[in-house]
Amino acid sequence: MKETGCDRRKRKKTWKALKRWTAGMLAVMMLFLPLMHTEAEELQNTTNTDAVSIRSPEALLMEASTGEVLYEKDAHTRRSPASVTKIMTTLLIFEALEKGAITLDEEVVTSAHAKSMGGSQVFLEEGEKQTVDTLMKCILVSSGNDASVAMAEHIAGSEQEFVRRMNEKAETLGMKDTHFEDCCGLTDSDNHYTSAYDIALMSRELVTRFPEVYQYTTIWMENITHVTRQGTSEFGLSNTNKLLRSYDGCKGLKTGSTSKALFCISAVAIRNEVELISVIMAGPDSKTRFADAATLLNYGFGKCSVYIDDEPLKIPVLTVKRGVEDQITCSYEKEFRYLDTTGQGTGTIEREMRLEEVVEAPIKKGDVAGQVIYRSGGKEIGAVNLIFDEDMERAGFLHYLREAWEAYCI
Repeated sequence: MKETGCDRRKRKKTWKALKRWTAGMLAVMMLFLPLMHTEAEELQNTTNTDAVSIRSPEALLMEASTGEVLYEKDAHTRRSPASVTKIMTTLLIFEALEKGAITLDEEVVTSAHAKSMGGSQVFLEEGEKQTVDTLMKCILVSSGNDASVAMAEHIAGSEQEFVRRMNEKAETLGMKDTHFEDCCGLTDSDNHYTSAYDIALMSRELVTRFPEVYQYTTIWMENITHVTRQGTSEFGLSNTNKLLRSYDGCKGLKTGSTSKALFCISAVAIRNEVELISVIMAGPDSKTRFADAATLLNYGFGKCSVYIDDEPLKIPVLTVKRGVEDQITCSYEKEFRYLDTTGQGTGTIEREMRLEEVVEAPIKKGDVAGQVIYRSGGKEIGAVNLIFDEDMERAGFLHYLREAWEAYCI
């Protein structure tokens, strides 16, 4: 069929309209292309924390040796911590032990105030004596409120003074969202609060400074003996942290629950030299609390690996100029540890020693002599100082005179 002039005009008009529509769509695509590119980059850079499913409203995962936060969810909101409060109480007890202010085998007398504590308790009687060691078990295994108050009064003279020290310590640790009203977490006061991040801070301080706390937090069940005016009786302690039996590598730490705080936990687990702190606050029920804590730990162990330089480089003996001795030795200031959180592993670690072979007296023990530099993939990941093992005085006139005399006599 022969195309008419009218048909040709329609075809040209349609073609022009199609070209205008195509040009318009291209312009729109060019306009949104940068946004699409940015969104794609964001998706690519999103960590797999999005894959972590936590039902509890507040959570945090921290690696203990570095303090690095691996996951957080609303981690700075202030909430009631219930008996997780006892982590700070325990920290102050260990500090008192460290200073020699108290000993594990000394006896603590239970006051009427301590006996009056409700909630979780080990049913201490007024005037009852228990050792510090036993009360530590009561606090960390059965979460005894009465035991916590008895220890607070024994150390500070009163619970009020002990709580003042708790708040002072919290400020020192940088716990900006924390204030304590009692030493056990039983209070319903709105002025007694902390956050998941702050709980991780005090938990880290406790387990890194005093790892012997695990001797208590890993006890599953144990009996204590009450000796009172009514006679002698056995009382069974049972650990409130069910992860001890269900999670490989769990070292326990502290649980807590009240109608106000709901269900909280600070759980610690260690695998392959990686030590993680998992904090859950305001869990809707006990089962969810433990499940969420375990989920965070699984996530962390999947991401983290630790390199430990357990075969350090041999350090040469250094020559000393103008010293009373001709040589001096050095040693590593500390063990080198590197935490990888990429999930790719530490790979090959390269080491480079930077150390002058000749040094000049005087030298002070502990002064830095050099460094060992550590690199992974050509990138520096850390360093350890090499320090002098002893003092070295500068040689004087009498020293050289004696050396000359000894050489002459020989």
